[in-house]
Amino acid sequence: MVTAIPAAPSAYRTRWAALFVILAAEVMDLLDALVTNIAAPTIRADIGGGSSLIQWLGAGYTLAMAVGLITGGRLGDLYGRKPMFLLGASGFVLGSLLCGLAVSPEMLVGARVLQGLFGAVLLPQGLGMIKEMFPPKEMGTAFGAFGPIMALSSVGGPVLAGWLVEADLFGTGWRMIFLINLPLGLLALAGGVRFLPRSRSEHAARLDLTGAGLASAAAALLIFPLVQGREYGWPAWTFVSMAASVALFAFFGWYESRKHRSGGDPLVVPTLFRKRAFAGGLVAGLVFFSGMVGFSLVFTLYTQMGLHYSPLKAGLAALPQAIGVMVGFVVASAGLTEKLGRRLLHAGALIMAAGVAGFGVTLHSAGVGVTPWQMAPTLAVAGIGMGLLMAPFFDIVLAGVAPEETGSASGTLTAIQQLGAALGTAVLGTVFFHLLDGGTGFGDAMQVVIWIEVGMLLVTFVTAFALPMRARHEEVTG
Repeated sequence: MVTAIPAAPSAYRTRWAALFVILAAEVMDLLDALVTNIAAPTIRADIGGGSSLIQWLGAGYTLAMAVGLITGGRLGDLYGRKPMFLLGASGFVLGSLLCGLAVSPEMLVGARVLQGLFGAVLLPQGLGMIKEMFPPKEMGTAFGAFGPIMALSSVGGPVLAGWLVEADLFGTGWRMIFLINLPLGLLALAGGVRFLPRSRSEHAARLDLTGAGLASAAAALLIFPLVQGREYGWPAWTFVSMAASVALFAFFGWYESRKHRSGGDPLVVPTLFRKRAFAGGLVAGLVFFSGMVGFSLVFTLYTQMGLHYSPLKAGLAALPQAIGVMVGFVVASAGLTEKLGRRLLHAGALIMAAGVAGFGVTLHSAGVGVTPWQMAPTLAVAGIGMGLLMAPFFDIVLAGVAPEETGSASGTLTAIQQLGAALGTAVLGTVFFHLLDGGTGFGDAMQVVIWIEVGMLLVTFVTAFALPMRARHEEVTG
């Protein structure tokens, strides 16, 4: 369990400068999770690789992030949040440099995995330090800064990636989407050394390296065959690997329960899964984030490979959805979250499903001549629904978790978000390319993915009934 240090009686002197440093790290992660979707076709054309390279650019990063996040927070508790923040930022900058210098698909995917692993060390430290630095009356403002940053990154990320690819600054082409992290990362490092507080939890749990290894292996055994199976012709070992993944996840659950009963520190507190609300939230989160990220990848591939948009035009075509997400966040933050609670999740899922379905109807009507302006209204509706759903999601899922389980629950939920992103990239990307290989046109392949996404949103709607009606806010009281 990750245990946060209580806020000091007097607020940390340079807390606002420190918050800026933490947000800079958050921007690096958010941009790198988005930019490869836009640049992937250009990258593949330049350094080669099969269609699976396009999937691995996203899945390698998010899968590494998922398995690393489970232990990333505990490293800060054990060895100090500031040293781990600086280590994570340094590794992330190194991974970005290697991405920018990559000369082969294998080197690029390996560097993406390195980025994800160090990002998993970097990101949890900032949240813990905010709890230490800010007094209760300012904590809401500090955490509230993450919403606009996430929204602005989702708006600017695809457009920035498209512009950087086309601008070909200093002859770097697509490589600049990674090299731009170097000045941002060095700024975060310098600011971290100067402004971040030194701290370590007095009740840090020991690392469960065996549990981390089991979870990592189980996830890899699932994602690898889903991405590579189509190119290899779905040999028997791909299905054996997926079956082994299920068995290893089951063994992981047994091992964690056994470790908990013997008085050890499990990676995931087993009692969490006995809570209907939390278990339902994990299912809802896995399905939602899988569909959301997988759909985003296929959309950018469709606009560039099917509609022959330039990278910048493809980024601009996705802009209405990103703006819709911002609108949804703002509306939810204006009191709807507290007033509607779980009903806001349901409304968001249905609105997003309606927007995605409307997008499918627009593509069917307009055909290959569809313009970004024709797509904009339904994508904006989908974005608004996404923002309404995401705004209260984490608070409501964690509402039924006991205080002593909060650290483990938060880490597990965030890891599920990243695992869902990797799974969605693998599954929906594979469906899309499989249909293209079978002679299906780009438009029809996109339609299949659209209706899969609508179905996943309806599953999210149903599983959300397991969640409590309201989030719990009494923890941060001072």
